[in-house]
Amino acid sequence: MTIDITKHDALIIDARTDALGGLDINLSVLGLTLIDRLVLAAKRAGFQKVQILADDISHVAVKLGLRNASGTAVTTESVEASSTTAIVPAQLLGEVPWLSYLREKGELPVGPDAPLVLTGQSDFKAAENQLLSRLVKETDGFMSRKFARPISLFLSRRLAPMGITPNQMTFVCMLIGLVGAPFFLSADPIFQAIGGLLFVAHSVTDGCDGELARLTYTESRFGGLFDFASDNLVHVCVFGCMAWGWHINTGSPWPLYFGLGALVGTIGSAAAVYWLTMRKKSGSGPLYTSVSASDDNKKLSKMLDDLSRRDFIYLVFAMAVFGQAHWFVAMTGIGAPIFLILVIVLAVKNARPSQDVMP
Repeated sequence: MTIDITKHDALIIDARTDALGGLDINLSVLGLTLIDRLVLAAKRAGFQKVQILADDISHVAVKLGLRNASGTAVTTESVEASSTTAIVPAQLLGEVPWLSYLREKGELPVGPDAPLVLTGQSDFKAAENQLLSRLVKETDGFMSRKFARPISLFLSRRLAPMGITPNQMTFVCMLIGLVGAPFFLSADPIFQAIGGLLFVAHSVTDGCDGELARLTYTESRFGGLFDFASDNLVHVCVFGCMAWGWHINTGSPWPLYFGLGALVGTIGSAAAVYWLTMRKKSGSGPLYTSVSASDDNKKLSKMLDDLSRRDFIYLVFAMAVFGQAHWFVAMTGIGAPIFLILVIVLAVKNARPSQDVMP
């Protein structure tokens, strides 16, 4: 496919009948029509102006006005093109990586990074697979990669066409976690196993909200904060119920001390991470990515990031099956305050101005 491309910030999407080859660009793939996905991806890649070239404007149903990312449908007579305008066919699956490459390099990438060319509905399965594969994060822990992510992607594949929003999914997975918390008040292995299973289900479904947001380009600051706050609320309720149930079943005050440590460490760490890395963060990407906003002290930052991953939830389930979930809150009662202290230490280190050493 030969395309005349010049590097710059304007893009024309050729949606004329001759360029489509029978492809209906108003059909949906994972919650967005093909033309909507291409326009939104182009905007996300940095193109300031996007025009959809059509034989007849009425043949292109662009529904992006509510997202403030609309493309302008134009005909051959009204198209505004220049030597600084890139032109691509509407047959290409809209994805940010290749569009960013196009904007920066002035040409389409080749090889495995080349855009997927769609010829008809027979290619939609491949398009879905490619879009979903982009959602896997390098920061996912071992259990997230091997267990949680495959399940959440399976769910997101089916939820996206239904119009389920990321915030609706966040609310649902928060409810799952909150419903599971009271089961840890009991010392009975069956009740604890149910609580552990619901805790795992909360963790797995919690991946869907971010996946849906990235699939439909609906990431928002509110959504990121809602997700972050709901996760920590579930953790606080689960740890609190573990400690209180242990206290009831033993009649000893010691479980409450462990519970207090777990709650203080969890709430304090969440507040510190918000204040240090999320408070002033803006943009379309994920709101929470690391405990540190700086690239300094990478070793300590990576260690804390690894400790903050969700793989600990599977340890909770394993202990709960034997009715021993209280030992997890004992470990958390000690570990969470230490984690908080390390986050503060990292923030202090990052705040120190770098000093050049004179020879």
